[in-house]
Amino acid sequence: MVNHYMHGWALWVVLAVVLVLGVIGWFARRPRTRPQDVTWVANASYLPTLPSFRTRLSRYRLLLAVVGVILLGTTVATGFLASRPVERQVRSEELATRDIVLCLDVSGSMLEFDTEVVDRFLELLPSFQGERIALSIWNSTSRTVFPLTDDYQLVEEELRYAADVLDFDVDSLSDWSFDPGHYDRLLDYLTGTTGMGDNESSLVGDGLATCALMFDEQDSERSRSIILATDNQVLGNPVYSLPEAGQLVADRGIDLFGIYAGAVTSSSAAEEKEYRDVVESHDGLFFNAEDPDLVSQVVDQITAQQAVDLDADVDVVITDRPERYFAWLVVALATYLVAVWRLRT
Repeated sequence: MVNHYMHGWALWVVLAVVLVLGVIGWFARRPRTRPQDVTWVANASYLPTLPSFRTRLSRYRLLLAVVGVILLGTTVATGFLASRPVERQVRSEELATRDIVLCLDVSGSMLEFDTEVVDRFLELLPSFQGERIALSIWNSTSRTVFPLTDDYQLVEEELRYAADVLDFDVDSLSDWSFDPGHYDRLLDYLTGTTGMGDNESSLVGDGLATCALMFDEQDSERSRSIILATDNQVLGNPVYSLPEAGQLVADRGIDLFGIYAGAVTSSSAAEEKEYRDVVESHDGLFFNAEDPDLVSQVVDQITAQQAVDLDADVDVVITDRPERYFAWLVVALATYLVAVWRLRT
């Protein structure tokens, strides 16, 4: 769902019209009262010095300022209403056959990037119309957080919790500045991803192979994708090498999208190159974590590519959403009437 304005230019037209009318009204106002039209009252010069007079004059000026602000607010609200705020929703029965597995390396160097990926999936969630999503986290071994499902309430709850618990500053462990409660929750969440011990870490090939095996309904016509986020810093002896796991993904007809994130080391260039070569050799898309828009690009590419692959006929549903601005306008007009009434009393 995308919220936008069908006639965005209308806001500026309304503001321009009100501004022009205001200028015309200023110059067309009645001339100042002439001295001969004034009725003079004797012994009234002391009135401006009275506290009650000053109080009423201050309140009068304040109400005038309030009326001015309210009129500006009603103008803006009217402009937004004239711009026609709508909710744009893209629907396609074919796109509801998408299966997407989020495959996250949760070794220490990847935690900050995992949070970004999960946050982006949360932003995408309202646009889903039947797609199934799964989440697998892995380090030396893998744990399925939730299998492929279209229960979006469950998906949202799990992703929000993942985004929260993975948002942990690993550097805080060195100076003991971390939150013990958060650290305990992180360790509990990562249970099952370090089954091979401390000497094995970030076994990328095994993690990717596990994600490839999460897809069911192999005989059905479905579009399948894996979003793999890793630094490809392998420590230990995996069952699958990264090239072997990439071939497994290709053999099962799964689209692979790779996100690289890693610190600069003596081996990082070679690790990045291997990762890129594996992804691109199977017609996948490769992204570097230094790109601030990498997650949105991955999601956009999945949507675009699968729409083409499935020859999807997309229906665009546009729904008017004036509620917020209409409420502003009603409140502003009610406040204006009260302020004007107070000015007259």
